[in-house]
Amino acid sequence: MAALLPIWKVENDTIISKQGDITVGFRLQLPEIFTLASDDYEAFHQGWIKAIKVLPKHTILQKQDWFIQDKHDSDLKREADFLSQSSERFFHERPYINHECYVFLTKKPQQRKPASSVFSNLLRPHLVPDDTTDPQQTVEFFNAVGQFEKILTDNGFVTLKRLTTEEITGSEQTVGILERYCFLQGQNDSPALTDIEFKPEWKIGSNYLQMYTLADCENLPSLCGPRITYDKFSTEKTKFSISFAAPLGQLLGVNHIYNQFIVIDDAPKTLKRLESKRRRLQSLSTYSRENAIARDATNAFLNEAVSQGRQPVKGHFNIILWTEDRGDLKHIRNKASAAIAQMDATPHEETKGAAQLYWAAMPGNAADLPTNECFDTFADQATCFLHLEGNHPGSLAPVGIRLGDRLTGRPMAVDLFDEPMGKLINNRSLMLIGPSGSGKSFFTNHLCRSLHAQGAHIVIVDIGHSYQGLCSLVDGYYFTYKEEDPIRFNPFYLAEGDVMDTEKLESIKTLLLALWKRDTETYKRSEYVALSNAVTQYFEYLGNNPDIFPCFDTFYEYLTHVFADVLRRDNVKEKEFDFDNFLYVLRPFFRGGEFDYLLNARQNLDLFHQRFIVFELDNVKNHPVLLPVITLMVMQTFINKMRKIKGVKKMILIEEAWKALMREGFAEYIKYLYKTVRKFYGIAAVVTQEIEDIISSPIVKQAIVNNADIKILLDQSKYQNKFTFIQELLGITDKGKMLILSINKDKEKGRIYKDVFIDLGGQWMRVYRVEVSKEEYYTYTTEEKEKVLVQQYAQKYGSMQKGIRMLIQETTSASQLKPLKDQR
Repeated sequence: MAALLPIWKVENDTIISKQGDITVGFRLQLPEIFTLASDDYEAFHQGWIKAIKVLPKHTILQKQDWFIQDKHDSDLKREADFLSQSSERFFHERPYINHECYVFLTKKPQQRKPASSVFSNLLRPHLVPDDTTDPQQTVEFFNAVGQFEKILTDNGFVTLKRLTTEEITGSEQTVGILERYCFLQGQNDSPALTDIEFKPEWKIGSNYLQMYTLADCENLPSLCGPRITYDKFSTEKTKFSISFAAPLGQLLGVNHIYNQFIVIDDAPKTLKRLESKRRRLQSLSTYSRENAIARDATNAFLNEAVSQGRQPVKGHFNIILWTEDRGDLKHIRNKASAAIAQMDATPHEETKGAAQLYWAAMPGNAADLPTNECFDTFADQATCFLHLEGNHPGSLAPVGIRLGDRLTGRPMAVDLFDEPMGKLINNRSLMLIGPSGSGKSFFTNHLCRSLHAQGAHIVIVDIGHSYQGLCSLVDGYYFTYKEEDPIRFNPFYLAEGDVMDTEKLESIKTLLLALWKRDTETYKRSEYVALSNAVTQYFEYLGNNPDIFPCFDTFYEYLTHVFADVLRRDNVKEKEFDFDNFLYVLRPFFRGGEFDYLLNARQNLDLFHQRFIVFELDNVKNHPVLLPVITLMVMQTFINKMRKIKGVKKMILIEEAWKALMREGFAEYIKYLYKTVRKFYGIAAVVTQEIEDIISSPIVKQAIVNNADIKILLDQSKYQNKFTFIQELLGITDKGKMLILSINKDKEKGRIYKDVFIDLGGQWMRVYRVEVSKEEYYTYTTEEKEKVLVQQYAQKYGSMQKGIRMLIQETTSASQLKPLKDQR
């Protein structure tokens, strides 16, 4: 092996071959698959063409994409909450395709003899050329490499990192790219030597290998371009774009390496050679129709090179596939043939020259690529065969919502709020649109749970009890109205650490005015002053009498027994403040009144420190008394948190309830929130089924659409024929439209999930899977039968956590769900 190895040494991050070739390597981070539009592919393609043009003659660009089957390794020992642990277990060993991309630029000496399948350095000793590499040419080569790197980086689609000597050669503990290629090892494998056999079967260690090539003009597609249409994600209105070579990438779904060679020779010599060939074919054209056709093709090539300024190059492309199971060879052959056929090319299984091509694809040995395995083309066409998509790079932040990549569902933390701030978005507020049944409440449950687990404060206003399970699991406050257990608040209670400031006083005065006056009634300045004095002096009274519990009852008693004397002393006239009318109107909220429960709560009092609060309005959305009070309590609760809790994320999520609240002046509050909340590390979120709901309120339309930098959409397939209206309203690009209308198409069989589209500031758009564990599913479910079952189990076993665990345990062992009474 040492005698045959074509690499002489590696120094200064450069590979030097025994025949004087110099190679520089880069690791590339490509754009995530399924995220680029047609214009993006065209721009990326042009970037490659420009980068190739700066490379000097006798340079070979070798792009090597590795696709290796891997499994997600969950951190099962990490201390986490119940649902986080269940998610780790659920995704443990989830299979996915790991992708790595490398580019090697090789400069061969001018006097180096062209390689061929017969004279490969795998088959004969190396003949070191008499002339060594010209130092001036070496400097020019490294300058060109720098320009190549800058052009590609400035293109904006890819990042390049120069491979170091250790990354190339490895160390005692790690494998380098040379060793990995020779023995088909993974990035995290330990160094180990294995046998390489080419006969009777091609084997490396325990792996059986196959090679397919695109090296003969007869096997090439008749047309090529930067992109092709991916029919599985396309609709009648949109064509979903993937790169031309995408079928040979992650979509292939097996272990393989895709090698791409573009050889930059001396262009004038190449054209001169082809001109001579044309003349020979011209003279022989009378003897054979094939010669005449070849003459015309060569002539057309030369004309295009001159008239359009094309850069002539040589191209070669091959895929090396492997499997440990010999019986699986037929399967991977079929997959490779089908993938090549998708490009409209003819699959060609390489048998005779596979060994030489495998050897030439070794990093640093590209100059030994047999010329008889290359075809003449232009840089514009050759770059169409480059694979342009990678995997999701993962979030740099330690926080995020766990979503799955679209291809395999591999879990990843997607940070919507912190890492993108200032780069992609200017505020953290969001709007979410999803028709009934699209998984809207399921996603928002998952979002709220993720934020809560990371320490955020969550306030939810809902209609429909979508968050009851999650609220119970995290021991939150759940405010809802039932005849036997009506809704209760206590706006007068001060939690430990909270202070009676101007904002708190104003919120109580606003509440009292709302209870006293109708919307159509106005209040006088004197009435406002009297109320202000009453509230201020009540809290002073509480300070002097710590045994009195703050609530509406004691406030009412203070008014009748203490404040009445204050008004008489100050000689306040009835026309200035009708005190008796005020007491009479508020009497239903005092002890023994119709609504005496509403403002006298003695439980769930600490709204300031409680991190998960749900206001459920289903039974009071049309109530003329309760709804205004709840609306004001929502406002007061979140504003108090927003302004006083520092350095912690706060989110108010307003579900379909916002439509009911619009009648209570809530529109102005939402407008205020969307414009202000960003200054306090806050998130304002509105969720709706129909886009028409938002545009029906001009205030909300302007406030939400213009100030929500995060837009989340679920399945919009039923709107695909009128999506242009939604697109214009939300300012969604054509790329966003393409992604949105591809939601939930070609879903992986055997897995239960739904897709979600996320747009950050109109600059970053992705579609992810929302796939969760059984524990998370039963926590989030809004199906009535399942909710009742979960509540029954929670009641039987004493808590949501134990109930869900036992429900899963029993239903997993049983063939079908049984009512709880049948299991007793």
